[in-house]
Amino acid sequence: MKKTRKKFDPRYIVISIIVIVVLMVVSGSFYSVKEQEQAILTMFGKVVRVDTAGLYFKVPFIQRAHLIDMTTHGIGIGYTVQDGQNITVDDEGIMITSDFNFVDIDFYLEYKVSDPVAAYYNCENPELVMKNMALSCIRNTVVNYPVDDVITTAKGQIQSEVKEKLQNELTEKDIGLMVVNLSVQDAEPPTEEIVQAFKSVETAKQGKETAINNAKKYQSEELPKAEAAADKIIQDAQAKKESRIAEAEGQVARFNEMYEQYKLQPHITKKRLFYETMEDILPDLKVIISDGNTQKMLPLESFSSVEGGGNGEN
Repeated sequence: MKKTRKKFDPRYIVISIIVIVVLMVVSGSFYSVKEQEQAILTMFGKVVRVDTAGLYFKVPFIQRAHLIDMTTHGIGIGYTVQDGQNITVDDEGIMITSDFNFVDIDFYLEYKVSDPVAAYYNCENPELVMKNMALSCIRNTVVNYPVDDVITTAKGQIQSEVKEKLQNELTEKDIGLMVVNLSVQDAEPPTEEIVQAFKSVETAKQGKETAINNAKKYQSEELPKAEAAADKIIQDAQAKKESRIAEAEGQVARFNEMYEQYKLQPHITKKRLFYETMEDILPDLKVIISDGNTQKMLPLESFSSVEGGGNGEN
């Protein structure tokens, strides 16, 4: 007895195709958006809407959903990371300062998408455009500072200015990105010789500050002493001044009194003045007694110097 073979029914193929098409339509009709994403729904190249987190329906084969990552990203400017180490990119990191020196300065830029439509449509590679903008802003800012300020005290001011300039340019160009944070990672001279020179400069600056502090300390210690000595000199001078004035006033009073006596007895006053003057200018005057005729003159003090009761020669 021969077995009869069942003929293959082509309806199964049609049904299978229909099922596959239905599954594709159903799967293509829905899309989900994660918490840190936004979706741009387009139809024939035009934006229909922007969706946040959730499950959404779209017309299959006609509408398309483009997912945009809205999280914060970071890139290095002036260096790249390879095997966990920072590798300097000379074309980006080496910059000139206001005093015509070179400095190797690295930045870390954090950014995120602020406008998903602009980020998707207005620029083919917004991250690269933003990095070039950042390099331009950094160079335009660093060139306004001397090299020692860039390496030491001006880092905060520089990164603040660069961040403001970059955000203004991103807003003007409207590429859908915004600056979250910008920080200076490192700033140093580009060669070892210059590094040593800058270390010497920093040492000299520290020595300068030490000398200034010592000078201020010495000033604070010596200035009160000098002021006290000056006050003493002024007081002594004032006392001497008052003494001389009093002495002069006394001499004037004596002169006036003498003048009154002179007017009454001019001859007697003249003699008295003469004798007083001679006493002042000739205190060791020797008196000689002579009769005017004898050839031998005896000084008066020789007699007065003989002790009383002594034995003298005849």
